[in-house]
Amino acid sequence: MKDIRVRIAPSPTGYLHVGTAHTALFNWLFAKHNKGTFILRIEDTDIERSSKEYEENILEGLNWLGLNWDEGPYYQTQRLELYKKYSQKLIDLGLAYYCYCTPEELEERRKIALQEKRAPKYDRKCLNLTSEERAKYEREGRKPAIRLLVPKGKTVFKDIIRGDIEFNNEDIGDFVIMKSDGIPTYNFAVVIDDYTMGISHVIRGEDHISNTPKQIFIYNALSWTPPEFAHLPLLLGPDRSKLSKRHGVTSVSEYKKMGYLPDALVNYLALLGWTPQEGKEVYTREELIELFDLRKVTKNPGIFDITKLEWINTQHIRSLSREKLADLTLPYLKEAKLIKEDSLNWEYYLKVISLLQERLKLLSQIKDYGDYFFLEELDYEKETVKKVIKHPEISKFLRMLKEEWEDLKDFSAHELEKSLKELSEKLNISTGTLIHPVRVALTNKTIGPSLYELIEVLGKEKTLKRIENFIKYLDANF
Repeated sequence: MKDIRVRIAPSPTGYLHVGTAHTALFNWLFAKHNKGTFILRIEDTDIERSSKEYEENILEGLNWLGLNWDEGPYYQTQRLELYKKYSQKLIDLGLAYYCYCTPEELEERRKIALQEKRAPKYDRKCLNLTSEERAKYEREGRKPAIRLLVPKGKTVFKDIIRGDIEFNNEDIGDFVIMKSDGIPTYNFAVVIDDYTMGISHVIRGEDHISNTPKQIFIYNALSWTPPEFAHLPLLLGPDRSKLSKRHGVTSVSEYKKMGYLPDALVNYLALLGWTPQEGKEVYTREELIELFDLRKVTKNPGIFDITKLEWINTQHIRSLSREKLADLTLPYLKEAKLIKEDSLNWEYYLKVISLLQERLKLLSQIKDYGDYFFLEELDYEKETVKKVIKHPEISKFLRMLKEEWEDLKDFSAHELEKSLKELSEKLNISTGTLIHPVRVALTNKTIGPSLYELIEVLGKEKTLKRIENFIKYLDANF
């Protein structure tokens, strides 16, 4: 394909939604696969609801996902003269007309149409106004909107994903292209923007299918060739309703905050509605670009499964170098005030990462799974301790173990394990009788990575000090 130009055109009326990110991703993949251009346009004509905060969130979210645009961002509010120019052209061609009907009048006629079981479309009351009638309305202070004159017949367009889609023009009615305040409606602005920006393919959600015939009317009225259309399946929640906040987190920035990797979210979103022939589930973005085929996108909705996303995130975390993972997890430890930059022993931290990497599903879990590596003292929880005390003489046994470990010259995982096993045999107790209390003594947790490897990383001084503190805790509470 030549001269591929696609766009993502979010409205800054909310945070970047995963549904918008999904659409942006498919446009981006299509552009990258075909060596085309990916354009960002901010559709900010809903002035009351648009905000700079939302706009910045959208830009940050797209950047975080790595969906870097080649052109833009363009802003519709900076293009108002362009919309005015083309709406006037349609007036001059006799293909659009001024409408002076008030919202109240339109609502009244809509109710009557519904009562009479007619389609509630515009009745063309203002189509053939005389100059006297127009002058009268203007003296009353009415500011006109501009409506497109919808042609008779049917409109058929070929959708890359769905094939031919047909609409009966009679069901649509003349629609507003410019509001009375001089702001273009969505369908008009998007056509002017897409044409003047040279958009070759409009790839968007299936909820825009009903907008397509209206946009084709505008293209035809201006004697322009429409782009190719592809309407993606929507994202649904597990209950198969449209993905919304009641299904959980929907904004991209929240996924970032929770500790998902951008590559993992891109990987997962790409598989919602499209399956590469390879049939595997974990992909790099380079593989996605190479394999992407818009014609293979399905019509079936994508079911957003947070468990699947978490699994894919886990696989991407495991594929990181420990240095990269250390960089990415560090902010979460700082936020939890577990470490300070100036006091961080980087080699120590890399050893911690090596131990925890296989356990992390989210980057943010570093502060829950590895807090004990950075705390000076542990605040033992009585219920947790109760679970691991299986022998009345456990304090005595732990003192003996501490003495054994104090004498170890080689404080390695192998020697630590050997020493504990020998003591267990000597005392005629199971190794678990010692292992479980030692784990709680050192971590305040009942599960975690290999105990002996953990101790080796924690170090001799900190290990012996915590066992001593734990023995004191047991003597005072049990």
